[in-house]
Amino acid sequence: MAHKVFIDGEVGTTGLQIRERLEPRADIALIRIDPERRKDADARAAALAEADVAILCLPDAAAKEAAALAAPHGTRLIDASTAHRVDPNWVFGFPEMATGQRAAIAGAERVSNPGCWSTCAIALIRPLVEAGIIAPDSAPAISGVSGYTGGGKAMIAEYESGETSGSFLYGAGQGHKHLPEIARHGLLTAAPVFVPSVGHYAQGMALALHLPGLGAEGLEKAEAALRAHYDGARFVSVVEATTHEPRVNPERLNGTNNLHLSVHGNRDSGAAVLVAVLDNLGKGASGAAVQNLNVMLGLDEDTGL
Repeated sequence: MAHKVFIDGEVGTTGLQIRERLEPRADIALIRIDPERRKDADARAAALAEADVAILCLPDAAAKEAAALAAPHGTRLIDASTAHRVDPNWVFGFPEMATGQRAAIAGAERVSNPGCWSTCAIALIRPLVEAGIIAPDSAPAISGVSGYTGGGKAMIAEYESGETSGSFLYGAGQGHKHLPEIARHGLLTAAPVFVPSVGHYAQGMALALHLPGLGAEGLEKAEAALRAHYDGARFVSVVEATTHEPRVNPERLNGTNNLHLSVHGNRDSGAAVLVAVLDNLGKGASGAAVQNLNVMLGLDEDTGL
């Protein structure tokens, strides 16, 4: 029997990609409502009540409203917004993050999908904090570049209309919406210093974690810690530095649900840069949601991915 799934907000970028991944599947029955009623609370409440799992692809306020609408019906939820990523009542939907995380997602009623930037950052930072290589209070520096689809519908419209045509840095004021989840799930007591950028291309992301005083021995320990942490992971891999040198290509993994991590550095100076690459619309959004859905439904984790 097919599992009933409702995508609340399926007209957005993430919602559309989730729908495209789920529509061909015989094990999933998508619940749809009339497009003209997609903001109608009664229509949404009825769809939420019918679903086994609902995936929320909504702005934060609307996601909180949807969670309240679903609560009386016991519908399991996956929230792709920022609204619940540091809420202790929601399970963080990064199966590879920690021992037991996959089992927690499998049994959860409410799962918060990670952000694209935070998936990259946490994937690098948490294993190194656990291994004692990064101090929790060190406030590490992070930079990176994402395709403009990471900025949502408004930014996509800017680029595709020609209103915006170049690349730019943003978030220099250290108020980026992903900082709280990076700190919490990266086991940091001090938020990292994070300056991301948007490139003049559609999708794909590369993040760099800067560790200037790691040292030659630290480089080896960092790579060993990452390899041990992700040993056997289906979608997260530690790759050789040469994979991303001399240039890191943020579009390398587009169309996949993969996340590649690599350790780079100068053994003479001891400076190190750890790199994470993923598709911000794949493992950074829709792919992660489908992966979490599979885990919650007890299906093969890579089904549809």
